[in-house]
Amino acid sequence: MTAEMITADASGTFELGDLPVHRLGLGAMRLTGSAAFHLGTASDRARSLAVLRRAVELGVNHIDTAAFYFSATRSANELINTALAPYADDLVIATKVGPFRDYYGEWGTAARPDQLRGHVEENLRQLGRDHLDLVYLRRMRQDSIAEHFGALAELREAGLVRHLGVSAVEPRHLAEALEIAPVVSVQNRYALDHPDPVDDEMLRLCGAHGIAFVPFYAVAGEAGPRTAADTHDDTVREIARAHGVSPAQLRTAWTLHQGPHVLAIPGTGNPDHLVENVAAGALRLTADELTRLDALHARAS
Repeated sequence: MTAEMITADASGTFELGDLPVHRLGLGAMRLTGSAAFHLGTASDRARSLAVLRRAVELGVNHIDTAAFYFSATRSANELINTALAPYADDLVIATKVGPFRDYYGEWGTAARPDQLRGHVEENLRQLGRDHLDLVYLRRMRQDSIAEHFGALAELREAGLVRHLGVSAVEPRHLAEALEIAPVVSVQNRYALDHPDPVDDEMLRLCGAHGIAFVPFYAVAGEAGPRTAADTHDDTVREIARAHGVSPAQLRTAWTLHQGPHVLAIPGTGNPDHLVENVAAGALRLTADELTRLDALHARAS
């Protein structure tokens, strides 16, 4: 079967609270340009809209975005609204609050708890929604997230938010949040060549609690927000060649193999890369291949 014929349902499903999603989703950050946020070359608007519409055609029903995903000329939320509204009933749009950027794209201090309602309402306005499916509190180096997460829990009770998640957290922060309200998802940095004992523990804890674990920069690895990784270990290249896939596809497949609760949200503004990303959800690795890749993950630490 060619990549063009593979849809996101090949990756399996997981429920974010009461919202079932395919485990292969789409990260919206790169829709705004060639690099993170206001850096790099501006995106082609028509191409970005086409990526979103094609993603839905390929069965993607989980899109990750944020109001602070914007460049000098593009807003991820506005692109999503334009391309996909009125939204399909099964489409889950996750967003996040906590970080703050001003009109010119400069980063400010982390939002105060009393500012989070305004951030949620801005996402609602940009997306054209009357409620948000899933909102992550992105921790901004706070020692405690209780006050911020509590403010989001109040918005959940008010009906503005359906489900809550946390991002960039340690086990103690997840425990803190769970004392306040249900957590359906954790979004932390996690990649084959970017191991971290804290994130390995978060992966395990989420599985134990039945919480989704959603890695970001899983394909970029050490490259982080700058670009997708362009250097790959020989093991990665060898196994990718054996399956007739790209190293990026192999990285995504390895991510999904870390547990049935793990979701992937590779981002792209390239229609061809989108097809490849979705096809990675159908890639099944052997026990020996997983052992070799897991060993690579361990060695990188």
